[in-house]
Parts: sequence; C-alpha cells; structure tokens
Amino acid sequence: METGDLSAAAPPWLTPWQATLAALADAAPQLRIERLNQQARARDLRVASGAPLTFVAADDAGDAAYEAHVFATGRVPTRSNRHDLFNALVWLHLPQAKAALNARQAAALARDGVQPARGGERDALTLIDENGVALVADDPSVFDALAVHDWEWLFVRERARWHRRIVPQVLGHALLDKLGAPYKAITAHVVALPVPLGAAPGLDADAIDGLLAARIATGELTPRRLLPLPVLGIPQWWPDNAQPAFYDDPTVFRPARRAA
Repeated sequence: METGDLSAAAPPWLTPWQATLAALADAAPQLRIERLNQQARARDLRVASGAPLTFVAADDAGDAAYEAHVFATGRVPTRSNRHDLFNALVWLHLPQAKAALNARQAAALARDGVQPARGGERDALTLIDENGVALVADDPSVFDALAVHDWEWLFVRERARWHRRIVPQVLGHALLDKLGAPYKAITAHVVALPVPLGAAPGLDADAIDGLLAARIATGELTPRRLLPLPVLGIPQWWPDNAQPAFYDDPTVFRPARRAA
C-alpha cells in the first residue's frame, strides 16, 4: 500500500494505533495485507454474520455490492492506498463498531436493494464510516455546546476536561486519510456517546468500541443528527490551538445556523 512514512511518530489521533502502523512500516504491499490478516486472525475478529475478517484483493467483490459482500463473506476488498489502509486499521481497532456499520448497511441493501440514492439512513452510516468521530462525555452540556457551536466553552473554558471526561475517538477512515495532511478546516461528523457522570475516565478503547457499536446498531441515524466538529480544535491535537485566538476564525468555527 502507498501509505507514506509509517515509521514516523504518530500524531495524537493515531497514537493508540502506533504499534500496528509500525508493524506495517517496512513491508511491501502484499506483506502489509498479510500482517493485517495476521492481527485479525490473532484476535479472531469477525463481521456481524460470523465470517472471519479477512483483507483481500481490491476486485474480490466482483459485481456484488461492497457492504453486502463484506457482511456475507468477511472479506474486505483492500486497495494499495492510504484510504484503504486506514479502513483496515479501524477494522482492527474498532471491530465492533465497524461490524455494526457493515451489518446495518447490508440490512438496508437486503431490504431496499441498490438504489440511485442511498437515503437518509445509509447516508448517515456512510458519513460515520468515512468521516466519523465518536465523542464520549459524562456531561450533557458538552453535546448542548456542540449543537449550538459554543466553541469557546467547549474548547477553551472546558479545555482541561478533554481526554479525561470528554474523549474523542476517530472512526472515519477517510478522515484519517485527510489528517495525513492536516488543515484547519477539517471537520468530522460526531456520533454522541453520553455516559453516566464519572464514567468517561474509566473507559478504554474496547469499551468505547462497544458503546459505539450499540449506538450504530440501534440508534436513529440521519445526517442531520451528526453534529460537526472541527477536529484540529480538539485540545492537544494541534499545537496552534493552545492559543485561544485559534478559535476566532468564523470560517472554521462557525456560529450555529438560526432555526427557521
């Protein structure tokens, strides 16, 4: 896979996955696929149908719809590029959430077939899969502030709570690809994961994966429910945001639209 320098120090959003990236850094494309599959087999990862998760050649699905093929077979067509590497990386590290996304897409395809337009549910699932960030918080005010774009409260006044009581987790593989060349306006779609007061600091990656999978599997999903989040505003994710003036940019940290 053409992935750039995987041996470099991971940025904050990739730090939890650095060991996986390091194992791929010196490998040729086919060997990278083999190493991804070794990790999937070692953890006995499976899609929601029960089929073992396997990364395969890009043309493996043939004429079948991609999501239906992955659900039925567990075989994930994987091209030799950064985008698909990050897709595989998310499968390895958030397997429950990815399986839930795939299962719900496959169910929609089985119910409705391939349509010219995906519809609201499948649009939301695609946005989460490509551009999603899970946001765990044990204070409902966090999601209220996000909904009304109160960036000063969220990123400046409550800065000390980030990564402890406000925990972001990137899910979207296209978002990870974009963050390979960061620019200020990169904006994610948020899946809100409220938890009881005091619960956020004790959640590890597996627990967040489980919460996210449950939300994806059972929640009402439409694009309008996915709140925008300029990800380089997240404290500690970008050096420039240490200065409050970083957020004084209405082209990125936009005010909320007024209700009609």
